Amino acid sequence: MARKKKITRKTTETDISVEINLDGEGAGDISTTVPFLDHMFTLFAKHGFIDLNVRGSGDTNVDYHHLVEDLGICLGKAVKGALGDKKGVSRYGSVFVPMDETLCHACVDISGRPYLVFMADFSGKKIRDFDPLLLEEFFKAFSDHGGITLHINVRYGKNPHHIAEAIFKAFARALKEAVCVDDRIKGVLSTKGSI
Repeated sequence: MARKKKITRKTTETDISVEINLDGEGAGDISTTVPFLDHMFTLFAKHGFIDLNVRGSGDTNVDYHHLVEDLGICLGKAVKGALGDKKGVSRYGSVFVPMDETLCHACVDISGRPYLVFMADFSGKKIRDFDPLLLEEFFKAFSDHGGITLHINVRYGKNPHHIAEAIFKAFARALKEAVCVDDRIKGVLSTKGSI
């Protein structure tokens, strides 16, 4: 059974479509009107072996905040929808990813309980005109709407682009690990019988 889902969201602030295939090959067709975000989503798809189509636009003349947060909402809903009843999924993923001078650790628990820990110091630096502090808003929205516990800890790093790239690569790999199906798991991986 294909683990795919398409989510659309249209508000007075944003217009977004996210389509995901958790069992893909890493193909990405991304257009968010923000080149930096396009780069991050492309990395996510490639390194997570997840096929991802994203179309997004918003009131970026005001700020990038609405678009970034709503993209997180849509990606979270898409992952949750693609997982279906979660039967057989490995549930947990934990990965360290280096990016030059940066090291990031990401941990995922497909628990049904949203929670985010986000530890990254960008030292007030921007990436071109993008404020990387918005990445915490993105991952919070993803966690809340995906029902996923997510811990992102940048152990060290200096270059804000490298830090962001390490975060998305580690997130992608940890999520891929967590959504993998293990034939030994009967039902869901929980003593409660539900996640």
